Amino acid sequence: MSDHYSDRDVQREVTELEQKSATATRLFDIRLMIGGLFVIYGVIVTIAGITVSDANLAKAGGVNINLWTGLGMLALGVFFLLWLWLRPLAPPLPPISEDEGASQ
Repeated sequence: MSDHYSDRDVQREVTELEQKSATATRLFDIRLMIGGLFVIYGVIVTIAGITVSDANLAKAGGVNINLWTGLGMLALGVFFLLWLWLRPLAPPLPPISEDEGASQ
């Protein structure tokens, strides 16, 4: 068996790896992680604020802090997710070969 790769095989493999890397980059964009977590925690805290008892509301001086914090977290999470949707990451540029770089 020969472990010899042709230039075409190497180029095809590099192209496949670049596509997988671009997909992974979009999948693990930090805006998705932050936005998703803020939305999840925002829903939980908002529900806690909606179902607050009168005794706990009195402890907080009449301010429903869970409701306001939950709504703020939801707004921030939606902002991050909208930012991700409106401004997705640009696809990576193809590498410049030595021939193209010398002619410019």
